[in-house]
Amino acid sequence: MGKSPTPALTPGELPRRLGTADAVVIGLGSMIGAGIFAALAPAARSAGSGLLIGLALAAVVAHCNATSSARLAARHPASGGTYVYGRERLGEFWGHLAGWGFVVGKTASCAAMALTVGSYVWPGQAHGVAVAAVVAVTAVNYAGVQKSAVLTRVIVAVVLAVLAAVVVAAFTSSRADAARLAVGDDTTAAGVLQAAGLLFFAFAGYARIATLGEEVRDPERTIPRAIPLALGITLAVYALVAVAVLMVLGPDGLAGATAPLSDAARAVGGEPLVAVVRLGAAVGALGTLLALVLGVSRTMLAMARDRHLPRALAAVHPRFHVPHRAEALIGAMVAVVAATADVRGAIGFSSFGVLVYYAIANAAAWTLTAAENRPSRLVPAVGLAGCLVLAGALPLTSVLAGAAVLALGAAGYGVRRVRRGARS
Repeated sequence: MGKSPTPALTPGELPRRLGTADAVVIGLGSMIGAGIFAALAPAARSAGSGLLIGLALAAVVAHCNATSSARLAARHPASGGTYVYGRERLGEFWGHLAGWGFVVGKTASCAAMALTVGSYVWPGQAHGVAVAAVVAVTAVNYAGVQKSAVLTRVIVAVVLAVLAAVVVAAFTSSRADAARLAVGDDTTAAGVLQAAGLLFFAFAGYARIATLGEEVRDPERTIPRAIPLALGITLAVYALVAVAVLMVLGPDGLAGATAPLSDAARAVGGEPLVAVVRLGAAVGALGTLLALVLGVSRTMLAMARDRHLPRALAAVHPRFHVPHRAEALIGAMVAVVAATADVRGAIGFSSFGVLVYYAIANAAAWTLTAAENRPSRLVPAVGLAGCLVLAGALPLTSVLAGAAVLALGAAGYGVRRVRRGARS
């Protein structure tokens, strides 16, 4: 018998092409990327070897966020993620605030990932390579989400192979010393919390599965399975890598490293392994960039449908079935930032925005009823409190910048409401 015909799409609707495996891979591609290559050093500067405790705290908060997001995505399987959940469960303002924080924060993250690609591929021409990477990723996403999922699968395989090589080399090297894992007297609670906030940045990619809810087959079943599976795999990988690098470099050596995995590779495997790590870092950053552009464009699509952004951004390409105008705009914005600015400081700002985004997701999950398959009330409660605590523990400049941008988004919502009231 032949395949059943694909249901016809209504105008502006995205096709459901992604199964569980594709959704898991997209989540992995969002999390196992440049974060693991870059986040360990600043976390070690904040907490020393206590970064392992910070990693555990970040994982607990991420688990709560993932559970809340999965239950909400199954109930509201539409593009937009927490923008949709906040709007439907808490009110229009909270949805707008979540969407605003996500789009602005993740746009900065996209530029950071593009510059990471450039710094590893061709350090002397990092900005030019970054712009080329943005153009290439935007073209792939423009051609359709199915092609993006295939490319992401390849990227994840490459990065996992590189990380496995580093971990095996470290664990079998005479340079590794388990005594370096001991928590020192200089580790403070505030430092551990700040490390957790910085490391949370590397976990945040599971939201990409939820923001693609409109394109997932059988979302009520697929999304709750894909999100925790992707998060669990990522946590296992991060823990192994963090332990391996700490055992080789120690807390002080890790804190002072600009490229910690390259330094660890040089110590245990020499320059050939360093070259492999550099390739893996560039490929991982490219994978993260791919998934970020994918997720931000879908949130812009949802906000444009509700006129929180210009309505023109809600257009879906008649052939490729993607929000092509939103993707093109995101690509152009990221390319401009990547060509003109150093956005390393935007990582802390992005972490603040993402934590606020998930705080709203947990608040929305609290409103689910038993008939809607809500999680234990402890899950969204711990997730909400954890997000707010970690956001507040970030460096002061990141907190102030993030709060200012959220205030700007709230003001924009107020102006829009006043104008809409005047017209009516």
